[in-house]
Amino acid sequence: MKTSLKNRWLIVLGTIIVQMGLGTIYTWSLFNQPLKEKFGWDLSTVAITFSITSFSLAFATLFAGKLQDKWGLRRLIACAGIVLGAGLMLSSQISSLWMLFILAGFVVGFADGTAYITTLSNLIKWFPERKGLISGISVGAYGTGSLLFKYINASLIQSVGVSQAFLYWGIIVTVLVVAGSFLIREASAGGSTESGNDMKIKDYTVKEMLKTKQAYLLFIIFFTACMSGLYLISIVKDIGVSMAGLSVAAASNAVALVAIFNTAGRIILGALSDKVGRLKVVAGALLVTGIAVTILSFVKLNFGLFFACVAAIAFCFGGNITVFPAIVADFFGLKNQSKNYGIVYQGFGLGALSGSFIASALGGFVPTFTLIAVLSIISVLIAMIIKTPGSKGIKNEPRKVHNMRPDPVK
Repeated sequence: MKTSLKNRWLIVLGTIIVQMGLGTIYTWSLFNQPLKEKFGWDLSTVAITFSITSFSLAFATLFAGKLQDKWGLRRLIACAGIVLGAGLMLSSQISSLWMLFILAGFVVGFADGTAYITTLSNLIKWFPERKGLISGISVGAYGTGSLLFKYINASLIQSVGVSQAFLYWGIIVTVLVVAGSFLIREASAGGSTESGNDMKIKDYTVKEMLKTKQAYLLFIIFFTACMSGLYLISIVKDIGVSMAGLSVAAASNAVALVAIFNTAGRIILGALSDKVGRLKVVAGALLVTGIAVTILSFVKLNFGLFFACVAAIAFCFGGNITVFPAIVADFFGLKNQSKNYGIVYQGFGLGALSGSFIASALGGFVPTFTLIAVLSIISVLIAMIIKTPGSKGIKNEPRKVHNMRPDPVK
């Protein structure tokens, strides 16, 4: 049976609810100082927790597709929501760093990544004719969850303390993810996807995808996009104070600015990619990123220039991570989207870890930004010349798919 347009948008609503719950993990920075004050742990050591969470999130995407095949999408999302919530609720009882790393780091990250990639990939299958817009809505909801819960979790920490805040946070996330899962229906995308110019896009398995040069070139682009954005997010306040000469209070406003422009980039560039071509959007975003980090490195900064560069990088980062799921579907088909994107998505996990290590090795902000600028230009060139596997000089334009609404899996 076919699913009506109305029911497809109910699936969108369910995905938005799930993704908002998942996005709350990006409020972690609120917990670093309170945990330090309560337990006397070193602040930088506590902050490692979120690096573990980010790495576990990316690592989970390697297995999420196989778990979906075994359990079914709705059951998998509900279970991931329960495990995610349990990890947070049990974190309210911890008294040692290693338990914090296991529960709030590994368990929470793995559950979050499992639900993130499967709900995103499923929604793209329901709207193959609007992959960029739909990616923007889904990933934008993830960013919105982070933005809203900055206020909710800050209020919880202030009113009930950091440990009890974990408990209430876990309860809320469990309710959101499990409730959203009931509105989601699993889509099937069998055979080949058909584009508007009657081309057939082969559905590649992971093994087949890894035999193409395009998989590795896309990984380089995605790694560059993620490292630049994630590194900026982690040190934006410090840049404002040390490089732009701002007060701590003024520089702190950049944290909210990053969240706002990051979310806006996800929605705007995702929709734009359906109209002008996804790789054109990625190339443009990386070019802007390269220019912005160059300005941060070599131009005397003032309040306005600092915030303009930060906003531009955050906007482009949000857009890039939104457009990439659709690019992977364009290149390698929809059938194995969760598994194939899970491979490319390791660029996120590697990018999350690389920025701080590279900065430590190179000796600070400026050389790291210079390297990011070089990688951005290289990635722009790759995005301009890369073609879909098997194409013969055909430019990569957005795939306009007609009459390809998948039937629900019974």
